Amino acid sequence: MKLIKITLASIALLICHSISAADNRPNIVLILADDVSPDMFTTYGQKGAANTPNIDLLAERGVKFKTAYATAKCASSRVEIMTGRYATTTGVYTNEIWTGDSRENVYNDNISFGRILKDAGYATAITGKWHAGMQMPYDKALAFDEYALWEGPKEIAKLTGSPKFTGLMEDKKTTSRYWHPSYVKNGKLMDTGPQDYGLDIEANFIMEFIEKNAKSGKPFLAYWPTVAPHGTRTGMPTNPLRGNPGDLGNKKARKSKHAQQENQARFKSLIEYLDLKVGQVVTKINDLGIADNTVIIFLSDNGTAVTAKTRGVERGSHVVHIAAGAGIKKRGPTDELSDFSDITPTLIDYANAWQYVPKGYRFDGKSLVSFYTGATESHREWIYGYAAASQLLRTKNYMLEVVNHIMHMPRGRFYFTGENRFGYGYELVDGKPKYAKMRKKFDELLKKLPPLTKDNPHWKTKSGKKVLKNLGKAKNIKKHLYNHKDYKRYDETYLGG
Repeated sequence: MKLIKITLASIALLICHSISAADNRPNIVLILADDVSPDMFTTYGQKGAANTPNIDLLAERGVKFKTAYATAKCASSRVEIMTGRYATTTGVYTNEIWTGDSRENVYNDNISFGRILKDAGYATAITGKWHAGMQMPYDKALAFDEYALWEGPKEIAKLTGSPKFTGLMEDKKTTSRYWHPSYVKNGKLMDTGPQDYGLDIEANFIMEFIEKNAKSGKPFLAYWPTVAPHGTRTGMPTNPLRGNPGDLGNKKARKSKHAQQENQARFKSLIEYLDLKVGQVVTKINDLGIADNTVIIFLSDNGTAVTAKTRGVERGSHVVHIAAGAGIKKRGPTDELSDFSDITPTLIDYANAWQYVPKGYRFDGKSLVSFYTGATESHREWIYGYAAASQLLRTKNYMLEVVNHIMHMPRGRFYFTGENRFGYGYELVDGKPKYAKMRKKFDELLKKLPPLTKDNPHWKTKSGKKVLKNLGKAKNIKKHLYNHKDYKRYDETYLGG
């Protein structure tokens, strides 16, 4: 009997080895830029963009969505990516609004793509910025094998031995994400110095992970929610190749007149350096001979800070979505629509991992694989975005923004956009009989996406009361419901009741 057991075990091992050797499911590199609108990338053709040749090349070789929606702030976008579900399901509306116990249990209540792909046999890794709930990427509910994350003092203090971070600080509570940064790699605080730079750490981690798994033949998921180009903070000098950090860790220096004058140039520099790092990762994939079996998806989590981030207008939720690589049809710019709820079902599709999703479990998004590969020429009829209590809804030719019951705009603003994008040529059409039928269709869609209203139990909590008070302040209402002065390209008159 013992001999039989050994023989059967050996056969099982050979079968598993055979399956592994024949595993031709694609590798996936998912990149998420932080706080940057599509108009900052050359490929979108807008004035004032940074120079981004490597990201532009991905768009040329694959597909670029002219219109993709996320949410207008990072935490809610990151949860939507990770779960394939909207706030109406997860309870995560923005960084400050986590209803119920979602901050603590969002990945217990909603399945993460990390957990599913891990169960499906993928090697998984994450590097960069998390900020997507109290559950961490290495927890069981998310199950990333490896990580190198930008962390703050509280997270560092929890590490074995309670190490002290001695690098730069952005303020009293925030460690540097750029020069002399704070990164925790697989449970240990990295020993960084003044010349160490966050984006270099992230890109090197990604490339090491890719090379290791390319050599083993195991399919991998490399999730790179980078820290850049979020603000200028302790960012790169205007010339990203100069290599001199200067005095950017000094708060007073950052607020000086000279620093303010350089902010936009520095922001562009951060984007261009990210583009350089993306190019290095793509080159590594090519050099390893795995380009034909690797999918690269490049996104941004919300619009640019100050001019778009946190706003309930389209610019707040309008994000980058570019995909290229294994089997992805060369489409270039597309008028098809996508939103962040599509990402998780897309990754599950690529991993052939639907058997790991409980029967009857529902995602709000739709897999993009058929559209990516050219099996279909269309993706979905409408997309959804949100910013705190504001809702946004879009089809190819119509857009509804700032539907906000708390800020007294329950009807929002309804536009005919036609083929126009980036706010140019939008026509305010509420109340016009010609568009009544389409407006009714939008209203019907919104019935399936319940709004955040003042009777939500969340507003009775301590944090909820504070947020609700802030939402009611005139200056916050003015900022949230309207475009930044540099982007007032269409009529923002409220015609609803």
